[in-house]
Amino acid sequence: MTRAAKHRSSARQRNIVQRVGQTIALVGVAALLGLLVWKVAFDRDGGVAAELGRGNTVQAPSFTLERLDREGQLSIADLRGKAVVVNFWASWCLPCREEAPVLQQTYERYRDDGLVVLGVDYNDFRQDARRFMERFALTYPVVFDGKGSTAGKWGLRGVPETFFVNRSGTIVGAPIYGPVDSERNRDAYERGIALALGDAP
Repeated sequence: MTRAAKHRSSARQRNIVQRVGQTIALVGVAALLGLLVWKVAFDRDGGVAAELGRGNTVQAPSFTLERLDREGQLSIADLRGKAVVVNFWASWCLPCREEAPVLQQTYERYRDDGLVVLGVDYNDFRQDARRFMERFALTYPVVFDGKGSTAGKWGLRGVPETFFVNRSGTIVGAPIYGPVDSERNRDAYERGIALALGDAP
């Protein structure tokens, strides 16, 4: 190999190392930015969850969002007079897939008693959310919160997360962090439904 060829080869290797270094730096910056966004979105002291944690009685925060199950919009105020299970989820969330059949069964079982399961698709894409709904044959109302405008009001920590609202619009029971069908959450889920329906002491 001539000296010129060696020089070109060495220059190429330096360029490759430099590009790899730049890529690693960009990935690091993106990871830090993602952590910052997560902290702003989820690591907050406000919202419903914090108020409930202090033992306060809290009304369900209002929102009006685009529906994914049909045309139009839906406000939580439209459901006043009904018991509501408010479930925050996303199509990219693996535990959300585990709990989806349970939420559908809940809706079918208690619908005639005046209970509504309300899915809030959070930080997601409409098309992915609709595919999720079709895959799990969800028939309860689902609204789209792609930008996460409800997160602050509800004190959302992540998804899935579930709240229970009674017929007068008051949040009852304890919020469920994680899938409702997990062993550690099952009893709290059933109690939350009973409280929302007014069937619990």
